[in-house]
Amino acid sequence: MKPKNILYIKNMVCNRCIKVVKEELEKLGVEIKNISLGEVETEQSTETLPLVKIKEVLEKNGFELIENKKAKAVEKIKSFLIKTIYENENVISETHKYSQLIEKELGLDYNYLSSLFSAQESITIEQYIILQKIERAKELLKYGELTLSEIAYKLGYSSVQHLSNQFKKITGFTASQFKSMTKNMRKPLDKIG
Repeated sequence: MKPKNILYIKNMVCNRCIKVVKEELEKLGVEIKNISLGEVETEQSTETLPLVKIKEVLEKNGFELIENKKAKAVEKIKSFLIKTIYENENVISETHKYSQLIEKELGLDYNYLSSLFSAQESITIEQYIILQKIERAKELLKYGELTLSEIAYKLGYSSVQHLSNQFKKITGFTASQFKSMTKNMRKPLDKIG
């Protein structure tokens, strides 16, 4: 049986989000045992928490408490992919595909998860991965510390050309055009998809 002391929260996509959620929940007297992207494990049972107040404070800060089981699974997929793409770069290789990693992380059949994700988000998991990787590529290009070849490797692309083609298709710009632009055209992670 699943633990009754985990809150699932939509739009937690970065460390700053974790900090905000942690601070706001602690103000409400919630004792946090562990917090990560999309999940807050509490010391007390969720049934004893002030859920109405929690929902209100989360919504004021751009988050949402997820209570639907299917929506929780989709949010877990999104949080896992963001973490994998942004923090655990180079984990995707020929032997480890995203589908295998997602299936292992959630303990559910990938085909089921893929159908669920598409129904909830109106895009496929694969499209979501591409959008996240392009956002990460934009970030890395703006930093200017890595070559396009290094970025392609870091994000698990088979070649620079593959990254370049996807980048142009998604953004409408070549990587070098984007890099030379002064206006930052990145999207917040919770607005992708």
